[in-house]
Amino acid sequence: MAKKKKRINLALQGGGAHGAFTWGVLERLLQDDSIEICGISGTSAGALNGAALKAGMVQNGRDGAQENLRWLWGQVAGVDDMRMTHWLAPFGAEMFSKALEYSWHFSAADALSQMISPYAYGPFYRNPLQDIVARFDYDRVCNSVAPLLFICATRVRNGKIKIFKGDEISAEAIMASACLPTLFQAVELDDPDTGQREAFWDGGYTGNPALFPLFGNDLPDDIVIVNINPLEREDMPRSPQQIQNRINEISFNSSLLRELRAIEFVQRLLDDGTMPEGRMSRVRVHMIADDALMAKLSVATKLVPNGAVIKHLHDAGYAAAEKFLAESGGDLGVRSSIDLDEMFG
Repeated sequence: MAKKKKRINLALQGGGAHGAFTWGVLERLLQDDSIEICGISGTSAGALNGAALKAGMVQNGRDGAQENLRWLWGQVAGVDDMRMTHWLAPFGAEMFSKALEYSWHFSAADALSQMISPYAYGPFYRNPLQDIVARFDYDRVCNSVAPLLFICATRVRNGKIKIFKGDEISAEAIMASACLPTLFQAVELDDPDTGQREAFWDGGYTGNPALFPLFGNDLPDDIVIVNINPLEREDMPRSPQQIQNRINEISFNSSLLRELRAIEFVQRLLDDGTMPEGRMSRVRVHMIADDALMAKLSVATKLVPNGAVIKHLHDAGYAAAEKFLAESGGDLGVRSSIDLDEMFG
């Protein structure tokens, strides 16, 4: 008798090149035949990871998904323009991250991004992700077979979340999800939800990642969040770079924490009988992360892809997923493996 599959949804955070950590996590999960990925919600780098996995899965199953993810991150490591340059030879991920963060090259580029609009580039402007996402097979990315894919972006006009799904997903939608407004020009798309053409910025401002698209009746109750922005930092940020980095992390985690708090509230109502069973889904939440590693890296390695750092992050993600499966794999389909009461206590 075949072993029953553990059906899960994936919620993939954004975080620039640190999304290579998610690549490692996905590779390990895809190697476990007992796990079936049914839905994916992705933001920014999470959107790229989700689209690569989906297209590869439709083409050639788990092997195709792993091959497509390897291709994606090989491409990302080669991104090179005036805002994303490889000038320093890699000599260890953490040391490289600190050296880059305090280098005059990165400091000058960062200061320039605060003073010069991406619209000032005129005809010389080009989104460095364009050539990568244009090469995805969108017949496969938009396919209606599992895993269902949801991509989050933020409407500039009203600050509300936009979820792209099905045929709405395109190269432009993925670039919109990853559009940091100080670096890239807003991506404009016709939005059927509002009936007008809208400009979009990074989805991390409103959903990093969005969990609610994964609450559908046709999807399982287990959501595995791959978190790449540290929820906690023990050390007080003191330098300008550290302060700005922590502001960004808090901002990009806030929407996720709000949704997790809402899940905790509903589960509390179900537990004490205030809400009848069956009225709302009892969502089971899991998280794969390595806050210790991410706390040692800086915003610089999010913005400047480096082959050695990407490889280090991939390996760390693979190890984190291995640890999760060993310690909490048995919780899938049974119970949450993170304590939301303790998180919000």
